[in-house]
Amino acid sequence: MLRVWMALLLGSGVLAAPAVQAQDKYPSRPITIIVPFPPGGIADITARSLAPGLERVLKQPVVMQNRPGAAGTTGAQVAATAPADGYTLLCHLVSISTLPEVDKLFGRPTVFTRDQFVGIARINADPPIMVVHPSVPAKNLKEFAALAKKRANDMIFSSSGPYGASHVPFAMFLQAAGLQMRHLPTTGGAPAMTAVLGGHAITWASPPALAAPHLQAGKVKAFVTWGGNRLTQFPDVPTFREQGYDIEYYLWAGLFTQRNVPAGVLKTLGDAVRRAVADPDVKNAFAKVRTPIAYQDSAEFKAWWDKDAERLAKVVQRMGKPEIK
Repeated sequence: MLRVWMALLLGSGVLAAPAVQAQDKYPSRPITIIVPFPPGGIADITARSLAPGLERVLKQPVVMQNRPGAAGTTGAQVAATAPADGYTLLCHLVSISTLPEVDKLFGRPTVFTRDQFVGIARINADPPIMVVHPSVPAKNLKEFAALAKKRANDMIFSSSGPYGASHVPFAMFLQAAGLQMRHLPTTGGAPAMTAVLGGHAITWASPPALAAPHLQAGKVKAFVTWGGNRLTQFPDVPTFREQGYDIEYYLWAGLFTQRNVPAGVLKTLGDAVRRAVADPDVKNAFAKVRTPIAYQDSAEFKAWWDKDAERLAKVVQRMGKPEIK
């Protein structure tokens, strides 16, 4: 008789309720942050600086997983198709907006779309700096542009990948200046900088955090920044607008999850990021890598992201398909 009552209770869910509630508690296991670029780039730096703070708030391990490829497309696709349970996050750059536009440009099925993601928070938003190999016989942007007009075939710029976060701003400059240069795409920010340091390319649009140690060591020189104002850490580097070009661009990094993640999970993640970026240790970590926190919550980030993506979609269309020679 006892077995019959137990079976009835289990069937009705009375005894099962505590187990269901335990399963619903979030988070109850480690969380993975996919970084769709190699180690050493701005997305990787952002995720690794933020992760310890998230661990302290969420009381669970936060694990990095680098999934580089196709200028950030490969890792974004992995994150987009992961279960929408809050255990797989994505730390991506501004290129999350441009890459789907590239698929449209080439008339191919989109690997992922912006609609598959919701922004948990924007973490930082730095304008890149044009860094140039010291062997280039130019002292400023004006001389560099004049040199590029004369020696277009010899002038090579590197990037983190075709149509990626550092290719787009350089294309904006070339469009505005009426210049052509050869493009050397790589798999991420660190390899793009390595290409310039090694003399395989002469310039690229570098995040300030990656540029700083090499500028101080004299391994590269800086001509201009894409920001609306001069960078505090580089007050001697002028903006494009100061040089007569109507160009502004920010290489921002944000934390994302799948669009249909439960509302409660999204709130938990949003609260965790808000508390993490206020953590003194996290602030110190970002300061050490010279990447100022420029936090926006989910609602603020959405407004920023929508506006920025609309503007950059037009830039990609103007870039067009590369000419085959």
